[in-house]
Amino acid sequence: MSSTRYSIIAGSGSYIPTKIIANSDFKDHLFYDQDGTRLQKSNDEIISKFEQITGIRERRYVTDDLVASDIGFLAARDAIEAANINPEKIDYIIVAHNFGDVNPVNFRSEFVPSLASRVKHHLGISNPDTVAYDLPFGCAGWLQGMIQADQYIKAGANCVLVIGAETLSRVCDPCDRDSMIYADGAGAVVLVATESEKPVGILSHTAKTYANELAFVLRMDKSYAPDYPGNRFFLKMNGRKLYEYALKLVPGVIKESIDKAGLSITDLQMLLIHQANHKMDEAIVKQLLELYSLKQVPDNFMPMTISWLGNSSVATLPTLYNLLGKGEIANHTLNKGSFIVFASVGAGVNINSMVYNIP
Repeated sequence: MSSTRYSIIAGSGSYIPTKIIANSDFKDHLFYDQDGTRLQKSNDEIISKFEQITGIRERRYVTDDLVASDIGFLAARDAIEAANINPEKIDYIIVAHNFGDVNPVNFRSEFVPSLASRVKHHLGISNPDTVAYDLPFGCAGWLQGMIQADQYIKAGANCVLVIGAETLSRVCDPCDRDSMIYADGAGAVVLVATESEKPVGILSHTAKTYANELAFVLRMDKSYAPDYPGNRFFLKMNGRKLYEYALKLVPGVIKESIDKAGLSITDLQMLLIHQANHKMDEAIVKQLLELYSLKQVPDNFMPMTISWLGNSSVATLPTLYNLLGKGEIANHTLNKGSFIVFASVGAGVNINSMVYNIP
């Protein structure tokens, strides 16, 4: 039997910011609705309802001395060390993000040079054949980077570093209750090529973009507070519409990737899903199971970090994988030979899914 080229994760790393922001830290915020009127409910009521729906109790923010490329570098350094590779041998560095490096003083997004070039510089890689570029793809960006990396490896590359880094705390409107969702963080993995007669590593993937009526479900706009100083734009989200379409579309994308791998939902050990709303993720899993005529969610099927890490956008999935690999999420272990599926949805609206067999 001839062998086939596959992509396997050789190492992972993450950077979890040190500043813990609890829900109680929002009690003195002035919250406005999108029409510019003050919300009539008390902040205690708003926060309680928010926690009930999203499952978020706290989140992490970076300190003022760090930007996205800094924490991306820290996560990448850990992944390279875990993979025990020579960084000069990396073929591609892909950095998924959406807002560049946002300085805490002027809040202007910096995209030049690219964050990937900045990370490569911080890593001290001198090899010009290590190609570094950025990937803006909404919260689904890191997983899309993995899909691209798998294609590079199938085409002959040997090693790809895929990073997700974001500082959403610097682009969220403090007068918008949705600001409580967002968090900062970075995660990274090193993908390497392997020859195998048996399928291993990345087995399949599916990606879709719904840019019709969903294109601007997430967008940049002014603060909800009518008298907010300056001309800053903030991340805005039509949460209800995103919720409705995520339930409608995400399960089918996940199933398509599972079908491509020749598997069924019962073959999977875990679903690693992007986490912006605990209630939404639970509903997505329920809808996914219904596509297979199943009703009972398997025990420990969907590991969650949203309660203490919030939504760190592109950093969510690689951070989750890294924590699982280190045994830092209770009742969840990455077992050799098991099948797991990654899934994400983000601005655009972009949805993707990937099936992985742990070597």
